Amino acid sequence: MPKVVIIGGGWSGCGAAISAKKAGADVVLLERTDMLLGTGLVGGIMRNNGRYTATEEMIAMGGGELFQVTDRVARHTNIDFPGHKHASLYDVALVEPAVKKVLLDAGIEVHTESRITDVVAEENKILAVITSDGQKYEGDVFVECTGTAGPQGNCTKYGNGCAMCIYRCPSYGPRVSIAAKMGVKEMMAKKADGTYGAMSGSCKLFKESLSKDIVDKLNSTGVAVIPVPEHAKEDSEILTKKACQQYALNEYVENVILLDTGHAKLMTPFFPLNNLRQIPGFENARYEDPYAGNLGNSMRYLAISPRDNYLKTEGVENLFCGGEKAGPLVGHTEAICTGTLAGANAVRWAVGKELVQIPTELAIGDAIAYVKEQMKTEEGISKKYTFSGSFYFERMKKLDLYTIDINEIKDRVDKAGMLNIFNKKIV
Repeated sequence: MPKVVIIGGGWSGCGAAISAKKAGADVVLLERTDMLLGTGLVGGIMRNNGRYTATEEMIAMGGGELFQVTDRVARHTNIDFPGHKHASLYDVALVEPAVKKVLLDAGIEVHTESRITDVVAEENKILAVITSDGQKYEGDVFVECTGTAGPQGNCTKYGNGCAMCIYRCPSYGPRVSIAAKMGVKEMMAKKADGTYGAMSGSCKLFKESLSKDIVDKLNSTGVAVIPVPEHAKEDSEILTKKACQQYALNEYVENVILLDTGHAKLMTPFFPLNNLRQIPGFENARYEDPYAGNLGNSMRYLAISPRDNYLKTEGVENLFCGGEKAGPLVGHTEAICTGTLAGANAVRWAVGKELVQIPTELAIGDAIAYVKEQMKTEEGISKKYTFSGSFYFERMKKLDLYTIDINEIKDRVDKAGMLNIFNKKIV
């Protein structure tokens, strides 16, 4: 039985772990912090716009476990907010234990507070990874899902300093790139102005610090849109800094847009607290993530691995990648999809089976292939891609890949020869 070691327990790492386990491998998942899911701990938005299509494609392909978890712990379903339709909002307080149970029940070995700091290699093949406390984990093949944010120095150099976000680098140590340790030259995404990185796109407010009217609105509908008085408005340039370009719309300057994920999710990278408290209903507002949401947010897309469309990292014999490591793909859905493919292909590589590429007739396959090509260009690396909006969603519509008809999606997956592909045992 091949052994797959997955580094990073965010959405992509969890997706990789499940698909590798179902393929028949012995799977170890190593997570730097005390909880799984990374930004998924404060995220919450699923199935909006083209993410609905991608979700149902992955379910039809047999990789639906994590989507089914978010559906089960959803606070609100089928909601609309500016620029987005038929979204689901999962409860950030319930999702992590539910996901961890799925992994443990599947027989996946999960180690939290296990930060990888070094690799043991023979030429361009990884033999083992080493944690900060000296533990050694050997494997036949490795999947890197370490993300592209942190350490604190990057947030200071490319952003507004450490905003004390959910990554918690000061407490659990900075992210270490496995690909970089192996000598791979990684890429850094750029913002529209040519500077490096992109800022996480939302903050979270302590819901009970808001007025009763706003809280009632959030609890009942999932969405609250509150006009911002002229004297409290933040510069619209803030939207160009966002990783989540699908929310870079004028409505997000003219209004405070809140979503109910358990927190009150504020759809802007940061908002000066003095300005925020001048808006009716926000007089007592307090940030929950990042704690310095008054000043900034985490900086991301600073360590993207070159990879092929099987999600094998170029330059290392036995390393695959998922999530943000695989390119400037933004979002939980995107991370689950890439992680699932990377985990399945890692097992295939380990036993000498032909690797799987998701056909471009499907939205997921097209996105993986398209982003790979875009990363090669100066213009392309300055954009962010997501099924839920902006450049890639427009492409989905143009190619007639976007639909919310589940039967149509299943038929497409079947015609592409991918039905239940991630439910098939390889070993």
